[in-house]
Amino acid sequence: MEREEDVKVGAQKFSERQALGTGAQGDKDYKEAPPAPLFEPGELKSWSFYRAGIAEFVATFLFLYITVLTVMGVNRAPNKCSSVGIQGIAWAFGGMIFALVDCTAGISGGHINPAVTFGLFLARKLSLTRALFYIVMQCLGAICGAGVVKGFEGNARYELFKGGANFVSHGYTKGDGLGAEIVGTFILVYTVFSATDAKRNARDSHVPILAPLPIGFAVFLVHLATIPITGTGINPARSLGAAIIYNRDHAWDDHWIFWVGPFIGAALAALYHQIVIRAIPFKTRG
Repeated sequence: MEREEDVKVGAQKFSERQALGTGAQGDKDYKEAPPAPLFEPGELKSWSFYRAGIAEFVATFLFLYITVLTVMGVNRAPNKCSSVGIQGIAWAFGGMIFALVDCTAGISGGHINPAVTFGLFLARKLSLTRALFYIVMQCLGAICGAGVVKGFEGNARYELFKGGANFVSHGYTKGDGLGAEIVGTFILVYTVFSATDAKRNARDSHVPILAPLPIGFAVFLVHLATIPITGTGINPARSLGAAIIYNRDHAWDDHWIFWVGPFIGAALAALYHQIVIRAIPFKTRG
């Protein structure tokens, strides 16, 4: 039997004029964070700025090390049944994102992906200075991670298995590959925005949210779907690191797809979340 106090609290929290779960949409318990400045010179004097960049470097290094090494292991296996297969590769990518985002979210935001950084920059979540620094550190970390894998595997095996580099698979066109990268990155970046939305957390504070979990799971699902098409990029640093260390002409033939596609997908996700879901431009006018 419900206590009378609980009934009163419930009636106050969810009035008849509001749908369940939208109690915070009047902005009474949430204030929109101000947009980050385009340039923030003061950041360059702060240790936390460089610490965040180092965190992005290390996280992307570990990400490439584990994931490319997993790809190498699958390719070395005599048959699919004796390896983790495509599902295992997808779990390696998704699981590492889950772990590394959880480790670095409080330091750098846990981007580990230039497309994620680009999408958050478009949404004015970080400055251009920080965005460029993150992207450079992510790419350097990816190159180092792929390089360590090549050191373990040796030149012959690494080249035989194409270094885990991204290509558009036989039977698919470049347009297919570009579309797969756009949609896959849209799913990832949209999940990032939704899982880290401060207003959603304020509104649904009774629902525990572990942001790295849906982000990692999104990466896992996208890999399951698009590994047969492009090997799944959705992360320009991952594609760049593998391509530089492998460094064969065919590794660069389709490489533009793994920058253009993710950046388009990230931009679309940022626009969709900020304009359609959150309607921020309209609130500003109001």
